Amino acid sequence: MSTVVAQSLHVFGLRSHVSNNVFFFDEQIIIFPSGNHCVKYNVDQKWQKFIPGSDKSQGMLALSISPNRRYLAISETVQEKPVITIYELSTVPCRKRKVLNNFDFPVQKFICMAFSPDSKYLLTQTSPPESNLVYWLWEKQKVMAIVRTDTQNNAVYQVSFNPQDSTQICVTGDGMFKLLRFAEGILKQTNFQRGEPQNYLAHTWVSDDKIVAGTDTGRLFLFESGDQRWETSIMVREPTSETKNLGVIQESESLIEFPTITSPVPSYKQVVMASSHHQLSPPQVSAIAAYSKGFACSAGPGRVLLFEKIEEKEFYRESREIRIPVDPQSNDPSQSDKQDVLCLCFSPSEETLIASTSKNQLYSITMSLMEISKGEPAHFEYLMYPLHSASITGLATCIRKPLIATCSVDRSVRIWNYESNTQELFKEYQEEAYTISLHPSGHYIVVGFADKLRLMNLLIDDIRSFKEYSVRGCKECCFSNGGHLFAAVNGNVIHIFSATSLENISNLKGHTGKIRSIAWNTDDSKLISCGTDGAVYEWNLSTGKRETECVLKSCSYNCVAISPDGKIIFAVGSDQTLKEIADSSVLREMSAFGVTYTAIVTSHSGHMLFVGTSVGTIRAMKYPLPLQKQFNEYQAHCGPITKMSLTFDDQFLLSVAEDGCLFTWKVFDKDGPGIRRQREAGFAEEVLVTKTDMEEKVQVMLELKTRVEELRMENEYQLRLKDMNYSEKVKELTDKFLQEMESLEMKNQVLRAEKEKQDALHRERMEDLLEKQSRELQDLECCNNQKLLLEYEKYQELQLKSQRMQEEYEKQLRDNDETKSQALEELTEFYEAKLQEKITLLEEAQEDVRQQLREFEETKKQIEEDEDREIQDIKTKYEKKLRDEKESNLRLKGETGIMRKKFSNLQKEIEERTNDTEILKGEQVKLQGVIKSLEKDILGLKQEIQERDETIQDKEKRIYDLKKKNQELERFKFVLGYKIKELGRRAEPRESEIEAMTGQIQKMETELERFHKQNTQLELNITELWQKLRATDQEMHRERQKERNLEALVKQFKTDLHNCVAYIQEPRQLKEKFRALFEKYVQRADMVEITGLNSDLQQEYSRQREHLERSLATLKKKVVKESELHRADYVRIMQENVSLIKEINELRRELKFTRSQVYDLEAALKLTKKIQPQDVPETVSGKDLPGLPPTMRLNEQEETGRIIEMQRLEIQRLRDQIQEQEQVPGFHPFTGMRLPSLLGTEADLKLQTK
Repeated sequence: MSTVVAQSLHVFGLRSHVSNNVFFFDEQIIIFPSGNHCVKYNVDQKWQKFIPGSDKSQGMLALSISPNRRYLAISETVQEKPVITIYELSTVPCRKRKVLNNFDFPVQKFICMAFSPDSKYLLTQTSPPESNLVYWLWEKQKVMAIVRTDTQNNAVYQVSFNPQDSTQICVTGDGMFKLLRFAEGILKQTNFQRGEPQNYLAHTWVSDDKIVAGTDTGRLFLFESGDQRWETSIMVREPTSETKNLGVIQESESLIEFPTITSPVPSYKQVVMASSHHQLSPPQVSAIAAYSKGFACSAGPGRVLLFEKIEEKEFYRESREIRIPVDPQSNDPSQSDKQDVLCLCFSPSEETLIASTSKNQLYSITMSLMEISKGEPAHFEYLMYPLHSASITGLATCIRKPLIATCSVDRSVRIWNYESNTQELFKEYQEEAYTISLHPSGHYIVVGFADKLRLMNLLIDDIRSFKEYSVRGCKECCFSNGGHLFAAVNGNVIHIFSATSLENISNLKGHTGKIRSIAWNTDDSKLISCGTDGAVYEWNLSTGKRETECVLKSCSYNCVAISPDGKIIFAVGSDQTLKEIADSSVLREMSAFGVTYTAIVTSHSGHMLFVGTSVGTIRAMKYPLPLQKQFNEYQAHCGPITKMSLTFDDQFLLSVAEDGCLFTWKVFDKDGPGIRRQREAGFAEEVLVTKTDMEEKVQVMLELKTRVEELRMENEYQLRLKDMNYSEKVKELTDKFLQEMESLEMKNQVLRAEKEKQDALHRERMEDLLEKQSRELQDLECCNNQKLLLEYEKYQELQLKSQRMQEEYEKQLRDNDETKSQALEELTEFYEAKLQEKITLLEEAQEDVRQQLREFEETKKQIEEDEDREIQDIKTKYEKKLRDEKESNLRLKGETGIMRKKFSNLQKEIEERTNDTEILKGEQVKLQGVIKSLEKDILGLKQEIQERDETIQDKEKRIYDLKKKNQELERFKFVLGYKIKELGRRAEPRESEIEAMTGQIQKMETELERFHKQNTQLELNITELWQKLRATDQEMHRERQKERNLEALVKQFKTDLHNCVAYIQEPRQLKEKFRALFEKYVQRADMVEITGLNSDLQQEYSRQREHLERSLATLKKKVVKESELHRADYVRIMQENVSLIKEINELRRELKFTRSQVYDLEAALKLTKKIQPQDVPETVSGKDLPGLPPTMRLNEQEETGRIIEMQRLEIQRLRDQIQEQEQVPGFHPFTGMRLPSLLGTEADLKLQTK
């Protein structure tokens, strides 16, 4: 196992399509599914604890919690097999109590479950076509009973126990409402369905024998002991005028730009159709939850109704309406509340109601606060924060803030805080968002939408775009580590933009397929890219060219990462391997063991490596990569992981997937160096606010302050007025009370005098009455004594009579009982027969009444709806056909035994065909998606073609301008040619000398050709040597690879040996450890083969090396000989040049001497008239100087200048040829041998001509 560990910290997401997806563990903790985990979330303290799914799980299907809150049952699919895992929630962490995975009956998956009231039994329902209801004693993994609930492949939505009786069960589904009772090991149905079958979506027990069930047509039924007692229909209500006005205000104040009808948003029509469908279709009752006063049920999109029981009657009436609030940040606020409520749950104290919706959202409402505001519909609130409702396609983090940016195909961009586990910002758009990148400062994001690439500011309460680029369908973008650049992918081209000037500075072209991933190196000098064409390129941003490349056509790469030192590239793709690439070659490949890697990320320390798989798991590895299967695998998501990222300090790992969930993980390396746990500087707290927003808020604050001052003054004035009024009223009241008190005192005195008189009279009367009473008592005692004696005698006589009468009556009672029992039996038989007759008559009458009602309704429909006449005719035809079919079925009943086998075979074939059709439908959906993506690509390519046509037109204009310039140059060339001809005529006298010089030049050219042939031969030899050298380089790379593998093996052996040294005090364990080391690293047969192979390789290597050394020595000798020959030839050419230069200098001296003689003769003859020496050549003629040679017939200065110029050009040409020869590979110029410069000779010639 690897020493790199990841611990799940927090998750942002919900899986709403899991059956029974939210419920309370206690008053503060709820449990819901997210990714491949069940999450325990504390609503008050905001912490989360995780219950991970089973290994190799393909996702959760259903949840159920026991009534005592001790056990949690999870239905999963593990490697195409159904599994039910039961966890004990009371332990920390939650541990597995039982796993049900061995089944004696056919099952594909379990779609719903329920615990019994005593938590001993578990009820599970399988999916069609089996549709088995299984009654488990789960502690012993024993099936108590099994029954097939449906034979027509109809869907079953919910099963439940009677909350007071573990033997009574309710099952509801499409056309199904069944009550079952478990007795003697069998589940028997106890009710019979009457009336038309309904599609029952949900039900709940409201008492011991009463069930409320809801249908997809908005009808609620109350069943008591299986019989229908009450029915109501939920009406679709239009929102009130206040909510309409609120919606209009929110729509007008929304910052989102809504597209027109002709906008190329793909799902615009779907949204319109969905809204019209919601308006026309009846509300579906998809969730029901009971509480002490009644029950709550969903009533269509965004509505929940509360029903309370009427005290005197056994019926329910609607008491309150709760709505999902309108979200102002949505791209369509009027439709944001149209979410189907899938699950409802009350807290144990019935203080809180929680609802989960089809858009993966959790809402809650406090019941006590709702009761206060009666009259208006109440509104839910988000339990946590708004979550993604579809696959997350983009993920990014920054350095200066603890922020996470995500985007999704639900058209939303969300900013999360992984330090406080909250949502900072959220906004929805009209187009789908494919990729996102966060600037290192945390103030900007770049988002790739379906139509454009947008650069946005993260304001304090909004996400606002400030720059848009016409990059359609950008699937990947990324800011550089320094934040000064960002890259965006458009198909197979990477555009590099400057984050400061916001301009496109370069485009990187080279991929032939779509680019799937890009990554910057640490210093932002290079960019790594990979794509579906199997290519991994390393780009140099200074030159815009590829530096290294590694192409593997058989692999479609998904993601790429680079090590912190920038030397090693990690790539994952469709070939189920992890590749380690360096210097354009694959150094190592590590198998993925049966899964496809979809994402990869490396730590900034370079010691940790994390990869995401196509089954939603995360693997943590240590770098350097192990040779064997040594990594930690963690259950994370229930879909392929799309993106992964590490925070800048290597403390947190972030992962997103197609299930719409975002996980944060705490990562660390047990054996590695400690990670920086404390930042040098804390996270930045600055936020962006626009100037207009600040001015508006300041203006609003000033207005509110002035309003507060005005209200305060007004309140003070009102208080003063009230004080004055109250003081006057108090005075009036005090005066009144004083007067009343005086009058009451007078009345009190009068009443006291009357009371004293009445007391005296009362005393007198009491004395008289007491005397009378005493006299009467004495008289009554005497009379009563006499009466008592008489009555006692009568009592004794009557007692004797009563005894006699009792005996007689007992005899009569016995006789009467016998006669009565006989009469009763006769009467009961008679009346029971009559009752049965009446019941049958009543049922027939009811059926007649129903039939008459149906006929009346049909006639009424025929009168009201003319369009249904054809349907009625068709219905009658089919009824006739049905009667005929019934008659034929009666005839063919005898043949059913034979046809059953054929029918079963045909049914199997039909199931296979239906499976094939479903597969083909799935393929059709995939192909439609591919077609849509290709249509988008075609639109992008058409736009590129238009742009390229424009560039072609610009280039054609440039070509036309260049042609015009070329014509002008040809004219100029004609003029120059004419001038050259004139100059050629002037140069005829010197042709003889030129011919002589050309002869010498031809000789030199022959020598140069010979040198060229020798150089070509040397080049061939050098190319052969290069080829041999490359072969040796390849062998050297292989040997280095072997050496690296051996070093890794030696490192591993050292670590294992170090671990063995720990047992040096325990000889037995030390012996076992060394024996394990021997078995692991030493294999005798392999050693023999390796030694034999090594000896053969060494011999071959030595032989090749000797051959190469010999060939190198011969080539060196040849090079030395050729260099000596070249040196001799160059020395000879240089000597000839020196001799020619000497002759030229001697001729110059003779010319100078003759000129001086001419000057002296002219001075002697006194022909000069003080002419300057430099003007002599212009005045001297041939007649005056008969002694001059015939070469002086032309202007000597011009002739000498021409000769010098021609010689200088020839020498320059020869020097150019020598430089070309020097550039030939294998040719080495001679040091110290240089031609004399022309500067001195030119200076001498100028002096001589002067």
